[in-house]
Amino acid sequence: MIAPEKKARDQETLVMDASEVARALTRIAHEILERNKGTQEIALVGIRTGGVHLAHRLARRIQEIERAQVPIGELDITLYRDDLGIRKDQPVLRKTSIPFNVSDLNVILVDDVLFTGRTIRAAMDGLIDLGRPAEIQLAVLVDRGHRQLPIKATYIGKNIPTSREEIVHVYLEEEGEEDRVVLLKNASGGAR
Repeated sequence: MIAPEKKARDQETLVMDASEVARALTRIAHEILERNKGTQEIALVGIRTGGVHLAHRLARRIQEIERAQVPIGELDITLYRDDLGIRKDQPVLRKTSIPFNVSDLNVILVDDVLFTGRTIRAAMDGLIDLGRPAEIQLAVLVDRGHRQLPIKATYIGKNIPTSREEIVHVYLEEEGEEDRVVLLKNASGGAR
């Protein structure tokens, strides 16, 4: 008999390993610096949960490259979601912490996976409630397609064409896993 963990692993397709994740984040850090001509007017805001970890990693890479610190914030978009009325489960509120004024900054929203665009729309609503950024840019580790809203990432680690029945899962060392991105087959419709 195959253990459930082993069976689940067998249905995974590895699309990015730890070194590919690291290279993608380094490239995104360089692209952010190039587009914004340095660190003067930028801030990173990670979308809970995976985006927060990635925002901190990008900030570390930017500091290594430019020897300058970039403000980092953490955004919980739960109350801005457009599916609150139709969800069966009660949403879990997490902490939003943006210890700087977002007005007049180029704010880079950071998330792990870009899918329909609804999470990003909610994040933009939450961010604009806090001030008026000069520009909102978007950095994602994975863009899997299937947009339902006109949202486009400014910085992309990897484009991964998927079907709606597949799930893209980002595992990060900050959550006790080895860094990797996998594609899972799923017929239940709980895609990410």
